[in-house]
Amino acid sequence: MSISMETKVQSEGGLNVTLTIRLLMHGKEVGSIIGKKGETVKKMRDESGARINISEGNCPERIVTITGPTDTIFKAFAMIAYKFEEDIINSMSNSPATSKPPVTLRLVVPASQCGSLIGKGGSKIKEMRESTGAQVQVAGDMLPNSTERAVTISGTPEAIIQCVKQICVVMLESPPKGATIPYRPKPASTPVIFSGGQAYTIQGQYAIPHPDQLTKLHQLAMQQTPFTPLGQTTPAFPGLDSSPPASTHELTIPNDLIGCIIGRQGTKINEIRQMSGAQIKIANAMEGSAERQITITGTPANISLAQYLINARLTSEVTGMGSL
Repeated sequence: MSISMETKVQSEGGLNVTLTIRLLMHGKEVGSIIGKKGETVKKMRDESGARINISEGNCPERIVTITGPTDTIFKAFAMIAYKFEEDIINSMSNSPATSKPPVTLRLVVPASQCGSLIGKGGSKIKEMRESTGAQVQVAGDMLPNSTERAVTISGTPEAIIQCVKQICVVMLESPPKGATIPYRPKPASTPVIFSGGQAYTIQGQYAIPHPDQLTKLHQLAMQQTPFTPLGQTTPAFPGLDSSPPASTHELTIPNDLIGCIIGRQGTKINEIRQMSGAQIKIANAMEGSAERQITITGTPANISLAQYLINARLTSEVTGMGSL
């Protein structure tokens, strides 16, 4: 929920603040909000007075942005929460389940505001849970390629609305610090990997493959070094050498991240060598240099897989560091 204070207008009732709240929804939830030919979302816009925008794209996840004065936002939230409850009731009529699951909404909040939301020793989030009856959870990790975290609220629609009101107050009292990199869901066609409940995608220099792609690369690497996963190029059949010639690729890694590539007593680097079938050499630290040279030798498939595995280690390390 990126909350930005766009305007402050002194009105009779005190301060009237325009906010922007962002929600993360799955495709099915978005379909429910849009409705047939967009009728549901149009009705929500008309009746609440809030601007409701839904991110484009064939993504498994979409961002729903709600903007307007606080009272219009709360009306829009109430309509969404009651619509989700209606969906739950309808789905239950076809199932034997007797206990009604709670309505769940996921807000997207700049990580710099999450501390205020949790409060000292968790005091603020505890107070919110107790006073509204809603369950509130702040994700430990940031959403991929962003500086935002997911905040999950679940409970009855009434509890959710009260909880959102309290969250808005906290956000207004503690604006985001520094620039926020907003979370943008990736299209379904982009390779995605899940680690610790988070999806990682290929972004810039950190290339993380979809597990299927990793398997294909691994199989390819194994085919080209049939019985020798450590990089020797023994032909699959004596006298028939089908292995492509070995080539070399060099990478530079910052000194402070080299530890996550090597692992304790070299466990990680050995794992990467075995999985990729490439030979990997890490140069000694050069005096005055903040980087270390890594040399990868093997077939193109070996090298490609080794690079992916190294980048996967880097990304999980960087993402982990970012959430502290």
